[in-house]
Amino acid sequence: MKWWKEIRKKYKQRRVHKLCTSFGDRNELLIKIERRKPNGNIDIGSGNSLAGIMILEIESSKILIGNDVFINSGTIIDCVQRIQIDDNVIISYDCIITDTDAHSIDADQRKIDMKKWKNGNYDWSYVSTKPIHIMQGAWIGARACILKGVTIGEGAVVGMASVVTKDVEPYTLVAGNPARVIKKLQRSDAGF
Repeated sequence: MKWWKEIRKKYKQRRVHKLCTSFGDRNELLIKIERRKPNGNIDIGSGNSLAGIMILEIESSKILIGNDVFINSGTIIDCVQRIQIDDNVIISYDCIITDTDAHSIDADQRKIDMKKWKNGNYDWSYVSTKPIHIMQGAWIGARACILKGVTIGEGAVVGMASVVTKDVEPYTLVAGNPARVIKKLQRSDAGF
C-alpha cells in the first residue's frame, strides 16, 4: 500500500509541475492549483514543502514562491494580481492570503457579480486588489489572514489567528484582529 501512496504523490507533483511557469528542484508538493482562467503564472523555487490551495483568478495572476518555503495544509493563497513569498518563509496551517476583496461592497453589484461568476464572466474591475509581499524569513502563524496590499517585512512574525491589514515592519511580532505590534525582534530572534 505504501508504494501506491508514493505513485499518487509523484503523479500529483508532476501535475502541479505542469501548471507552473518555472519550477525548481527538491520540492515536495501537496498543493492543489486552481486556474479559474487560462494562463496565470506560478513560479516555484527550490527546496520547498508546499500544501494547501493556490488559486489564480485571472489570466495575469502571478504567484511567486522563493526557495526553502514551507506552506502547511489548509492554507489558501487566492491571487488576482500578485502574491510574492520570498525565501525561508514559514506559513502555518489554515492561513488565508488574498490580494483582493473578492466582491464589491455594493449589494446591487454583488447580485450582478454572482450571475457573472456562475457564467464564468466575472468582472474584477469593480473589486479592489493590491499585491502582497511576504519577505524573507517571515513566519505566519496558524489561521492568520493576510489581506490585500500588505507587505510582511523580513524576519517578521504574525501571531496565530491574526488579521493583517497593514504592513508589518521587519523583525516585528504582530498579533490580534486587527494585528498590532506586540514587540520588536532582534535579528537573532528571527533565526537567521
